[in-house]
Amino acid sequence: MNPFARSALLIGLMTAWHVAHAQAPGTKYPIKPIRMIIGYAPGGGSDIMGRLMAQQITEALGQQVVVENRAGAAQNIAAEYVARQPADGYTVFMSSAAHSINVSLYSKINYDPVKDFAPVAIFATSPNLLLVHPSFPAKTVKEFIAVAKKNPGRLNYSSSGVGSSQHLSGEMLNVMIGSGMTHVPYKGSAPSLAGLASGEVDFAFNNIPSAQPLMSAGRVRALGITSAKRSPLLPNLPTMVEGGLPGFVTETWYGILVPAATPREVINTLNTVAVKSVQKPEFRERLAQMGADPLAESPEFFASYLASEIARWAKVVRDSKARAD
Repeated sequence: MNPFARSALLIGLMTAWHVAHAQAPGTKYPIKPIRMIIGYAPGGGSDIMGRLMAQQITEALGQQVVVENRAGAAQNIAAEYVARQPADGYTVFMSSAAHSINVSLYSKINYDPVKDFAPVAIFATSPNLLLVHPSFPAKTVKEFIAVAKKNPGRLNYSSSGVGSSQHLSGEMLNVMIGSGMTHVPYKGSAPSLAGLASGEVDFAFNNIPSAQPLMSAGRVRALGITSAKRSPLLPNLPTMVEGGLPGFVTETWYGILVPAATPREVINTLNTVAVKSVQKPEFRERLAQMGADPLAESPEFFASYLASEIARWAKVVRDSKARAD
């Protein structure tokens, strides 16, 4: 993405939520329950993160946050639904990395990830693990690369679904080592890991909390982590960069978006709750248990971050020629 296109993208993100449709004078948001839409099935990372934040919003604002899981199409179904809702702050979107991937991966989506949404708060990021079946003949990332290069077109890998950061991590690996590995999408992290543990696929990218039980049971092995630095939860596990892949840093993110014309005062209210939540020791501890890094930032930061993520994943999709349809 050239500098001018990226600037236009960022301007779109920043200006979308400056269009204010104020509540009636004398009312204080919120005056009724809030719906949180999650684009994945219950039990996954987005669902867990969303429910954690929903509880914080409920406690802080005194109105119930009702979680609705609208799973399917790599979060596209949920995103399209939220984009069409009233911009009044009573429908919020618990979003993740797919929001910055789908615009490049799909030939057509029925919403604009920039123009149709206003950033509220990004509150956590989380890396993935490169995992292999116990029988896989590699103990390190470097050994994995050697095996893949000796077996071009023969290895396959699972992810939690098309458009996930796990899927694109695999495509990025494909581009970097050029071995023609095949993506096998599953419907969620748990089925993806089950496929790996049973030997249906050779390797997988998946998140720490989902993978840890199988790692502890010896049913899968971790070779590397996609973060820029080692995880405190797995201090002996090298990063992908340490394993010989310069620049291989990927992560999923968790944040709140609302329909584009949502009033700024509503956005500020929700952002304040998110920031204060992340500053709580017990909330940070819960994130740490999931292998996630906390973020307590402004809507402006989220807008800039989202713009950079859209640009970064666009390059991965372009270089890998990955398509979802």
